[in-house]
Amino acid sequence: MKRLNTDVLASLPAGVAVPAYDRKAVKVGIVHLGIGAFHRAHQAVFTDDVLAKGATEWGYCSVDLLGPDVRDRLVPQDTLYSVSALSGDGMKTRIIGSIAEIMVGPEDPEALLKRMCDPAVRIVSITVTEKGYCHDPASGNLNMAHPGIKADLQTPGRPTTIVGYLVEALRRRRAAGTAPFTVMSCDNLFSNGIIAKRVVTTFAAAIDADLGKWVEANVAFPCTMVDRITPSTTPDDIARVEAALGVHDAWPIVCEPFTQWVIEDNFPTGRPAWETAGAEMVKDVEPFEFMKLRLLNGSHSALSYLGALAGYQTIAECMADPAFVRFMRRLMDEDVTPTLHMPAGVDVGAYKDSLVERFVNPAIKHRTTQIAMDGSQKLPQRFCGTVRGRLAAGGSVKHLALAVAAWMRYVTGIDERGQAFTVSDPMAARLKAIGEKAGRNPEALVAGYLGVSEIFGKDLIAARPFVEAVTNWLSSLYAKGAAATVAEHYGK
Repeated sequence: MKRLNTDVLASLPAGVAVPAYDRKAVKVGIVHLGIGAFHRAHQAVFTDDVLAKGATEWGYCSVDLLGPDVRDRLVPQDTLYSVSALSGDGMKTRIIGSIAEIMVGPEDPEALLKRMCDPAVRIVSITVTEKGYCHDPASGNLNMAHPGIKADLQTPGRPTTIVGYLVEALRRRRAAGTAPFTVMSCDNLFSNGIIAKRVVTTFAAAIDADLGKWVEANVAFPCTMVDRITPSTTPDDIARVEAALGVHDAWPIVCEPFTQWVIEDNFPTGRPAWETAGAEMVKDVEPFEFMKLRLLNGSHSALSYLGALAGYQTIAECMADPAFVRFMRRLMDEDVTPTLHMPAGVDVGAYKDSLVERFVNPAIKHRTTQIAMDGSQKLPQRFCGTVRGRLAAGGSVKHLALAVAAWMRYVTGIDERGQAFTVSDPMAARLKAIGEKAGRNPEALVAGYLGVSEIFGKDLIAARPFVEAVTNWLSSLYAKGAAATVAEHYGK
């Protein structure tokens, strides 16, 4: 079968949208660090729409900082790929052409730095997940003991971390008299722009105090809020897309139809007109971040831990269980919504209804174990801030406590049948050791995990109502299992 590439675009089936612009005219104006599925389902799609309006100076150089897999699959396709939005009504597919170039950082750091120093590059955007910022999740500060940070401080000219790349490129642009690029984080981190600025300026100051001051004063770090459920591509997805297109796409993207991008409008050297593609350009992203991280991401994580323990493979399977749906609704309504303070005109109730509808979508095979990854990096953003807000207001943390207890049960790495499984988390070894020491003793396990200050800070271990609630839930998870615990408390 023919491979997806420029030559086959005209022969694709009717109804498959293709790039509505001359790709040969596209220039690289944005370097994007982290060419994962989400970048290709989200930012690249918005920008594809902008390019179609004639702004061809805003093509992407998208970078894989891990290895050549994406590059090796997409370059033979002229860096084209398909995005298929799946719903109960079927599949709608389009071809994306906004990625003009793909680079692999570890293969040639110098080539990537030169691209980042190109004066035509005015934005460097990022999707590397929470752990890519090499920070302490609880405080948001750069972790100076991180192996990658320590290595990059020793050899700043050959960086390995996003922090190292950003600082070295900014240092070179400053030395050359080139205006700095804007650094735009698109990761699911609360105040992601603030965190990006903090880790970059800290690292820059460690290299050179004057450089740190220059970054602080001259580099923009707008915050963003991003949203589109994008599961990992499976062999079945590849086969389904191939059947629909009549050509082979080596790495298609499948995702939900819904997409949202809220962006702080702070781009001193220019930006694409993303608002023409549906993005919301605002002065303050924070209320939207709270709403999304606490309602969507918080619910997603809570369902993933409970669902994985209960044997559910996907979020849609969790949502087929009415007790799990009631748990999600009560978590959102009783524990999270009281902590939100949205601008006038934002319908939080409608947003929560839309989340239930999106999670139920049977066409989206978003695996519970995928969402459960890297929980040590996610909990501070998705649960802990909400817990603190509720405790400060004297409110209940009942449902949040169940979510945290489910995470604790999950990261022991022993399932409900007593079988060991691999926990994918930067702190996996440390979390496993805590679990082994505590055994099946809920009090000891809660004390051990809440004592991990990088996740829970130093305050939550002393918050008696929270500690007691988590301990009670954990006791039930061990005694009855996740499915029975949810059914008992949310089954009516």
